Amino acid sequence: MKMFQKLLCVAGLLCALATRGQECPQPVFPADGQTAVAVDASIQWTAVTGVTAYSLTIGTTPGGTEVLPLTSVGLATSYAPARGLPDNQEIFVTLYIFNLTQGTTPCTSFSFTTEDVTTAPGCTVLLSPTDGSRNVPVGTDIRWAYSPTATSYTISIGTSPGGSDLVDGATVDDALRFVPPADLPEEQDIYVRVVPQNENGEPTGCSESTFRTGPLATLPGCSVLRYPADGESNIPLSPVLEWDPVPGATGYIVSIGTSPTTNDVLDSADLRNVTETDVINFLPNTIYFVRIVPYNSAGEALGCGQTTFSTILGCGPYFDAGGNLVDLHPEITFPATVGICRDNPVNTVSATDAADGYRWYLVEAPGRERLLAEGPDFEIPGEGTYRHEIYNTFTGVSGDFECSSSREFTVAVSEAAIPEDTDIRLGAGVIRIEANVSGIGDYEFSLGNADGPYQESNVFSDLPLDSYRIYVRDRNGCGITEILVEPDLTAEGFPNFFTPNGDGRNDRWQFILPESGISPVREISIFDRYGNLIARVDPQSDGWDGTLRGNPLPPSDYWYRAVDNQGGVVTGHFTLKR
Repeated sequence: MKMFQKLLCVAGLLCALATRGQECPQPVFPADGQTAVAVDASIQWTAVTGVTAYSLTIGTTPGGTEVLPLTSVGLATSYAPARGLPDNQEIFVTLYIFNLTQGTTPCTSFSFTTEDVTTAPGCTVLLSPTDGSRNVPVGTDIRWAYSPTATSYTISIGTSPGGSDLVDGATVDDALRFVPPADLPEEQDIYVRVVPQNENGEPTGCSESTFRTGPLATLPGCSVLRYPADGESNIPLSPVLEWDPVPGATGYIVSIGTSPTTNDVLDSADLRNVTETDVINFLPNTIYFVRIVPYNSAGEALGCGQTTFSTILGCGPYFDAGGNLVDLHPEITFPATVGICRDNPVNTVSATDAADGYRWYLVEAPGRERLLAEGPDFEIPGEGTYRHEIYNTFTGVSGDFECSSSREFTVAVSEAAIPEDTDIRLGAGVIRIEANVSGIGDYEFSLGNADGPYQESNVFSDLPLDSYRIYVRDRNGCGITEILVEPDLTAEGFPNFFTPNGDGRNDRWQFILPESGISPVREISIFDRYGNLIARVDPQSDGWDGTLRGNPLPPSDYWYRAVDNQGGVVTGHFTLKR
């Protein structure tokens, strides 16, 4: 019973601390308003006593997340974006603090401007597999280090020095990782070239890396942490971590740390063929990051992610002196979004959960709130961001205290989407559709079915060449808008694609004569993506059949240069689809 009373005292202290004004971290580097910041800069901020964890977002607009969505860094006070920052751009950073009583709360926002990069990036280094490594699994992916100022990378993979018979100049725009389209050949020397690029060009003389694959074998999959579950809070300070066994795994490598990049508790420990481990004396009020990587004779599982949980004594859950599990936090189910349709405004909301007390706050700015009302019902004053808090009261040896739960929610006026322009781009036998809409709603998009499934992105990629219907739904129930997309597959007489598969349709690529039957074009030259001349086409002939010296060329984009009867030049590109 004394232990239970002690825990209640701790809970009362933590709840009391949560009600005070919370200090916010301040930027150290770059400073607010600083200019000419390096694109590979590390963002740094001051430490704040009592914070469980820091998170941040990075964008190119105020509050934006285009560069980095909301990401926790544990107790670290710096963060370097893995792929750098865009150059010559104002960058907006929002820092968040996390504690168990209020969750993740925006706290500090600032901005700076990056340098204007005028030189090509340097070469990069292969991180996995490392240069010279042996017995590499055939299903491996390729990972490399960020090259400062690089915005994309070109990768070639071959089975001979300088070769590209496995991957020929693939472009990677938004990652430092490439997954080969098929398993690599077994017991074979593999040669890899990764060349960084930016708007100013690419480096010269970058060296090639090589490794050798092992015999054909099957890698195990990744495991899932069963306890604590991902995102779970109030975990005891000496828990037993448990994870799901993986078929075919003969052991597990476990890492635990207080940030995504620091394994300061357990660093790649080989725990053999067990699926649980005891941890003694975790720190209270701390977020922990856990990665579990199964392995077998074929190697380690690829791409296994991290899970997180947080520890704290106080309102629970914890075991009392009688061995009973106690959780004093009330359950909260209030929605994260409250929508008001333009033609049917709703101004009052009610609490959805039973509790001893209720509070409604207006979030005026990051780290600043104002109490508007108490009680289960709330008259909404208008659009904005609010926080709904529910609490139960308890009596401990040091007096009364609260255990609370809260939910930040947004109130917005919505309406059905208004279609704007639709951007259609043709690729190698496929199209990419970007459906742009306007309106004040919160929209999601579905391809071909008004009943869904819906997605947040308004972009649909790698679609077969065809017409489509896109449905745009307001999340707040204010209507569904239908958009018909009918791509134009020809442009100024030059087809955007052809399919030389012998079916009698679009088997040759040729300029389409106008209705007069008189061709304004006297010659056409066709080139590959590297500028090599592939064919010359007589405008009066049947056209190009997609071969070079009688050999079929692969599906890809090809370029044409047409000269008209007055000597004018027209250039463009088209797709060969098989």
